[in-house]
Amino acid sequence: MSAHAEPAPLDAETRKNRRHFILRKLHSLSGVVPVGVFLVEHLWTNSKAVQGRVCFGNAVDEIVHLPFLPFIEIFGIFLPLAFHALYGVKLAFEAKPNVGHYGYGRNWMYLLQRVTGLITLIFIAFHLKDFRIAKMLGTMSHQEFFPRLMDMLSTSRWRSLFYELGVTASVFHFANGLRTFLFSWGITISPKSQRYATWSVAAIGAALWFLGTNTVLFFSTGGPGGTFVPTTLVRGPEGRDLCEETLAPAPTTPPAPTAAAAQAPAP
Repeated sequence: MSAHAEPAPLDAETRKNRRHFILRKLHSLSGVVPVGVFLVEHLWTNSKAVQGRVCFGNAVDEIVHLPFLPFIEIFGIFLPLAFHALYGVKLAFEAKPNVGHYGYGRNWMYLLQRVTGLITLIFIAFHLKDFRIAKMLGTMSHQEFFPRLMDMLSTSRWRSLFYELGVTASVFHFANGLRTFLFSWGITISPKSQRYATWSVAAIGAALWFLGTNTVLFFSTGGPGGTFVPTTLVRGPEGRDLCEETLAPAPTTPPAPTAAAAQAPAP
């Protein structure tokens, strides 16, 4: 007879709880890395539009020409995003908010996290349809992103409001998700560390919201002048695209003297 008894098999309820725990952890992690990292990078790249069409095109070109870009997009963006979105929808419909009985801040954050997650999912779906899927189908090149955004947002107030709602929801969802990630993964345990984390992620969220909203305002108003940041600070006093190459006039040189002129005596 063995000295060590075999561990009892886990019952169905225990296996379900363990599976749910692992999925919740993966959902939280995928919301920060890589989905959250992609959001920050995307907002930063799009903000280059404020500097001008050439600057925006250069920033997009750097991404388009990354090595192994299809691999990065599939395994680093689309699959984690799909998992985070689908499992997030499941959590949203299983949620039981109780802000009606207990209007604490944490309860409101719990509710807003679910609501902004659904709004972000709808926004991303439309944004991918308008640009990434159009590029995959060959109906739009990445060089057309700038004029397409300018035309879409400057001619439709509802579209620009939808984009602003999408930016606000996605930034809040990321920032608040980062706060809960730090707690659920045991990084911020004490009340003091949680307070510091709350203020830190609030600052990060405010900066990202400013960045994204400034870009939406730029496209919605048809160019520089309607953004938070004065044009002179972004583009300089001349207001030109910072990435445009300025060609200095070629120096003019006097024509070489002809042989006859060189042999002529000086007057």
